[in-house]
Amino acid sequence: MLALFVLLAHLWLAGRLVPEGFGGDAAGARIARIDVAFVRELRPAPPAAVLRAPPALRRALRGVAPLAPAAAEVAEVAEVAEVAEVAEVAEVAEVARAADAAASAPRPEALASPPPQIASGPLPPPAASAALLVADAPASAGATPAPPAEAASSAQSPEQTTAQTTAPAAAHAAGFEWPPSTRLSYVLRGNYRGPVEGRARVDWLVTGAHYQVHLELSIGPPFAPLASRRLASDGEVTAHGLAPRRYEEETRIAFQSPRVVTLAFEPDRVVLADGRVVPRPAGVQDSASQFVQLTWLFTTRAGLLASGQTIELALALPRAVEPWIYDVLDEETVHTAAGPVQAMHVKPRREARPGGALTAEFWVAPTLQYLPVRIVIRQDALTWVDLMLERLPQQALREPPR
Repeated sequence: MLALFVLLAHLWLAGRLVPEGFGGDAAGARIARIDVAFVRELRPAPPAAVLRAPPALRRALRGVAPLAPAAAEVAEVAEVAEVAEVAEVAEVAEVARAADAAASAPRPEALASPPPQIASGPLPPPAASAALLVADAPASAGATPAPPAEAASSAQSPEQTTAQTTAPAAAHAAGFEWPPSTRLSYVLRGNYRGPVEGRARVDWLVTGAHYQVHLELSIGPPFAPLASRRLASDGEVTAHGLAPRRYEEETRIAFQSPRVVTLAFEPDRVVLADGRVVPRPAGVQDSASQFVQLTWLFTTRAGLLASGQTIELALALPRAVEPWIYDVLDEETVHTAAGPVQAMHVKPRREARPGGALTAEFWVAPTLQYLPVRIVIRQDALTWVDLMLERLPQQALREPPR
């Protein structure tokens, strides 16, 4: 009797956490999964720093022109350079200081133009081991660089933040290299009238400009899960981040037929799960692609992953396309099975409520390529699942340039 009660409770939980979609069945077309082999573990490392030098410093380092005193100008940017180790950051800074000292004597030609302005803005998150110094460099030699758009104060309005996060990629984003195909494995724990357990996995798959994101959750023992849910996003990587083309949800509950929900993303509209058509907002994401899109934003928009910042995304759900606002909270230590990880807490402003859309808050680790090391999905205050990283992320070999 007790075992039967537990089984029924788990099935009821599955129905709550994986709510019924619109129509559809297992016979529909499916996203053909990209075939990938994961061959190595991603080790924690300082996040890639984006270094910027003033125009005078850049020209001096290249031997094109002499350098005026510019010790205070090292915080400005001329070009984007990714560095994987703190030692490289220190080395570049040392080169800048040496070049500055070598040309400490004022030169008329160097003093003819006004010094560049020093960029101001929010400090990078405490977890960042390498400084993220941002400013847009002018194209002409004598121009004064403008303050960077992405270094806006955390007190900016939601409208300004929305424009910032959905604008075309800036010069520093153009140098961004998408991570190779990556797998994140999680231990699932949750609650519905008692504890439940399971497993979850997120796969980021990419080949050329074609991407897929697969999020799979299962409740119950691995050999006979009581319920499972698969979310899949398929689309393209662009200069603006991810551009979904198709989204699928497949729900399987013991003793029931699978249910499938799909969304289609056309150039100027989104076809919802019930067949209704709505306009396609710029930068719209789906429930699976949003995590990777936010990773892209945090990587390419220095200062965005800082306490007090907000991000607004257009999110396509089975019933509607709506704006979602996420708040960046404080840095926390997440105790994973792979060890403690420093991560920034990102939480949707919308509260979970019965009958509403599922909400997902997550913890982003700059030392693991800004990947989510913990995800909490809520149906309401008493119904939730908590995904905690089970092992270090697995990655495929990076594709050679085409």
